[in-house]
Amino acid sequence: MQLISEETKVVLRDDVPHIVKYMGSKRELIPFLIQSINEIYKGEPICDLFAGSSILSGAIGTSVTMYSNDIQEYSSVFAKTYLGNYNWDDHGNLIDELIASATAHVHRVKEAYPHLEFTYDDDLTLEGFNTIEKLQQDLIFFEFNDVAHHLFIKNYSGTYWSYEQCLWIDGLRIAAEKFAGSSIYYPILSSIMFAMSYNAQSTGHFAQYRDASSAETMHSIILYRKKEIVTYFKRKLKEIMMFTGANHLNHQVTALDYRDCLDSIPEKTLVYADPPYSFMHYSRFYHALETLVKYDYPEVQFKGRYRNDRHQSPFCKRSEVKGAFEEMFEKIKGKKAKLVLSYSNTGMIALESLLDIAHKTFGNTYKVMVKDIDYIHSTMGRIKDKSREVTEYLVIANPV
Repeated sequence: MQLISEETKVVLRDDVPHIVKYMGSKRELIPFLIQSINEIYKGEPICDLFAGSSILSGAIGTSVTMYSNDIQEYSSVFAKTYLGNYNWDDHGNLIDELIASATAHVHRVKEAYPHLEFTYDDDLTLEGFNTIEKLQQDLIFFEFNDVAHHLFIKNYSGTYWSYEQCLWIDGLRIAAEKFAGSSIYYPILSSIMFAMSYNAQSTGHFAQYRDASSAETMHSIILYRKKEIVTYFKRKLKEIMMFTGANHLNHQVTALDYRDCLDSIPEKTLVYADPPYSFMHYSRFYHALETLVKYDYPEVQFKGRYRNDRHQSPFCKRSEVKGAFEEMFEKIKGKKAKLVLSYSNTGMIALESLLDIAHKTFGNTYKVMVKDIDYIHSTMGRIKDKSREVTEYLVIANPV
């Protein structure tokens, strides 16, 4: 293997702040991934084609120019948080200012609707608890004509969060708008999403919230209902401020379909691709984050309160996954780009089939290699076992 000088190696940061619980996060595999990237890296920009939690941007975004992309807009917020250029000394009172603004919003809503008060007493019966939950869930039919900003209290009260928690989510989201257009807007939104993720009474995502069918379940949910959004928000924003600082690299962050992103990147970019592995669409599991970012009062559907415009990935459909890989490989070849592709032995397509597509598409103009590592993958409550052993493959395609 050809040695690479220190000057052209990707430098890994291992202190990246965690923002949300994320299915398929590569956080634990980042050292293995960066080691593999450095085997073919020659100083070119790196494109994170399916950025997701954008942990790769956080890990290497101070040493290499990043093109971070994901069709979900919340992902672009994470990437801009990690890749932003900040002078935090100019914002010494930022957290206090945000909380004061959110508090004012909370007080306005409570004054407008004093009857909307839901208390989780320690001596609640199961029947009483479910009555309180149902009253909050029914606020989706309530017209909040006296307050301008009410998206979360209307759509999500009594679901993943309580009315009180939704009130603070709305308040902080409105407070963030004062900073729209500046780099610090994105750490603020990311910190709200952290608070949402770790206060939600679901299993770590937003595919469906839990119902109380027993006293044990009720008490577990109440623990989450009593958490404070503001406490988690403050902690995460402080952590992000400590992690980030000046960053003058020419990063680009997009929210495009993977094909459009590949059309837009420069030739000879190194592309890291981590497409979905299973039939489960990420838009079902993280729709609430997308709504927080857009704050667009979407029509919501079904028990999970899903957006009605959820993206459906071809990598999650057995009838389309083969064609999706063929198209991705063709576009990478057309850009004379390098490829490092993450995939799993639990994926929609077998490794042998994936390699067959790669060899046929890249032909003799690329060298195609495979590396693998075993690790424990969290299922985040999607299936009965909480975690399972999986093999992670890296398919590396390097022009010859």
